[in-house]
Amino acid sequence: MSKLPLWETVPGFCEETPAILPYVPAEKTSDAAVVIFPGGGYSGRAADHEGDQYARLFNAAGVTAFVVEYRVSPHRFPSPMLDGRRAVRFVRAHAAEYGIATDKIAVMGSSAGGHLAATVATYPGNEPREVLDAIDREDGVPNAQILCYPVICAPAGDGIAHEGSYRNLLGEPPCVSAESVDPAKNVTANTPPAFIWHTADDDVVNVINSYTYATALRRHNVPLEMHIYPHGRHGLGLGADEPYVRPWAENLIRWLGWLDWL
Repeated sequence: MSKLPLWETVPGFCEETPAILPYVPAEKTSDAAVVIFPGGGYSGRAADHEGDQYARLFNAAGVTAFVVEYRVSPHRFPSPMLDGRRAVRFVRAHAAEYGIATDKIAVMGSSAGGHLAATVATYPGNEPREVLDAIDREDGVPNAQILCYPVICAPAGDGIAHEGSYRNLLGEPPCVSAESVDPAKNVTANTPPAFIWHTADDDVVNVINSYTYATALRRHNVPLEMHIYPHGRHGLGLGADEPYVRPWAENLIRWLGWLDWL
């Protein structure tokens, strides 16, 4: 596996080169793909347990995966979202090469990566971007979204938001309003179906973030599956140290089957 540049010409401010790392299964049995955004509060990327390990989970199920090195602080919005949508476009543009169906591309993210995945899935049509090449002409909205203990809620002074993620994404003063990049506020009837999981006592990202997003999806009749586990620290990844939580990954693979992607 070798890392590929995400852009030929990176738009906007760039102190690091966004990249995408393909994971092609040894025994490919599905024409679906999952584009993965590791978490890290928009200040870093937990590329091992929220990137590489997830990709290997999908490979074991015969699914192609891609781990994305998107821009984080000091880069501000819209740079991470542009990288996220570029990654979806990249996979669509190279679908024939990887044996992927262009209508079976999911995004996946954990914590702040979950915010990015949900933003890629919901941000409205006035996306601030330029069409730079043929890849940019592809649709950047995924067909499904997978959110692991996601940051969702914009800061409202109620202790629910993960303010650090929003601060790193938007800067101080914020470059755009936090409400404009709150995925729950951007859900429509056209938002792709979602798989969500969280732990009820997560003391870093309040579980109300997941409930809020799920409520918005339900109000718009968007299909979703959500699992809330009673106990577990933030950032569990596959949940190796929490046996009760670990079945979330099996449920996720079953959900891909429910989508008829396996």
